[in-house]
Amino acid sequence: MPKLTKSTPKYRKHRASGQAVVSIEGHDFYLGPHGTKASHTEYDRIICEWLANGRRLPAEEQGDCLTVTEVLNAYRKHANVYYRDTGTKRGTFNNQKPVLRAIRVLYGNKPSADFGPMALKAIMHKFASEGLSRGTINERAQLIKRIFRWAASEELIPASVPQALQTVEGLRKGRTKARESKPVLPVPEADVQATLPHLPEVVCDMVRLQRLTGCRPGEVCLIRPADVDSTEDIWTYQPEHHKMEHHGRERVIFIGPKGQDILRKYLLRPEWDYCFSPKDSEARRRFLANQARKTPLSCGNRPGTNRKAKPQRSAGKRYTNDSYRRAIHRACEKAGIPKWSPNRLRHSAATEIRRKFGLEGGQVVLGHAKADTTQIYAERDMQKAAEIMREIG
Repeated sequence: MPKLTKSTPKYRKHRASGQAVVSIEGHDFYLGPHGTKASHTEYDRIICEWLANGRRLPAEEQGDCLTVTEVLNAYRKHANVYYRDTGTKRGTFNNQKPVLRAIRVLYGNKPSADFGPMALKAIMHKFASEGLSRGTINERAQLIKRIFRWAASEELIPASVPQALQTVEGLRKGRTKARESKPVLPVPEADVQATLPHLPEVVCDMVRLQRLTGCRPGEVCLIRPADVDSTEDIWTYQPEHHKMEHHGRERVIFIGPKGQDILRKYLLRPEWDYCFSPKDSEARRRFLANQARKTPLSCGNRPGTNRKAKPQRSAGKRYTNDSYRRAIHRACEKAGIPKWSPNRLRHSAATEIRRKFGLEGGQVVLGHAKADTTQIYAERDMQKAAEIMREIG
């Protein structure tokens, strides 16, 4: 059995006064005459609030104001549980760590009640001096506001703190020294074709499938035979997890004949195994190395005899977003072309779909709830605008 760091405080009798009392974090709460129903009700109320608050007293009952570091530690425990998918940490939690670190460095020892608009502006200025883009700074500012709004909802800090932070506006384009980020554009088809020969066979198929379907990098990494319905002429794939599942939305990815030809051989494995596995790439690499071997088998190491029993790093069960991106970047270096990331394949598919089938077609294929989101992913058809002006201009 795991050992509790804080056991539940006991209902007991204060002999000097005859009242019931419970002691929590050094504070005594008198509940009324000992043994009465009213005292037990008051005890249940205080304990329930204490447990619901993560075994902490609300801010007004602690007497002293929490420091910013204490508030951040409480939020970290909350985020570590909240931003998870079936026990797996989500990327959102990891993206928040630099923000928590920046707040702690500048204001960790300050009282949380004193964290106001000027403190938020100072942190935003620090981000700008580090070279972060204006959009990233505004996203991090919104996260800081959300952290202190959560703390106020847990009664760790006064509600006036998040209310004051809401008065800070985001950085405006052209009115700040913060760097402007470049829009993510579709990857040129020539760059994709130049990269493919330098990729492992498994990653090559991932790139081709993602380019055809327009799915997200994480979705192509999660494909399993059990998630693919191949009973119809157009296959459907429902990812185990996806970006918008916490909103209760389903994600269905349609796979046409070209994508089916790529995926078919990977569906022959056990239904709960991931289709695209680094283990397959490593096995293929070792096989090709063995085929290119010039030393006779009677000399030197035989295949498989010089491997470490417990290597520090081993091939995983599936590709992750990071390992998928790194494989593409290595291939770009070998091909001598600028590096591109797999999320740009989604932009390429969105642009092509929108050009051929309109905005609504791109919306349903990409799985966007709003057409405005599709416009972000799809590059405007400049050629079409030029043709129009050629006729009327």
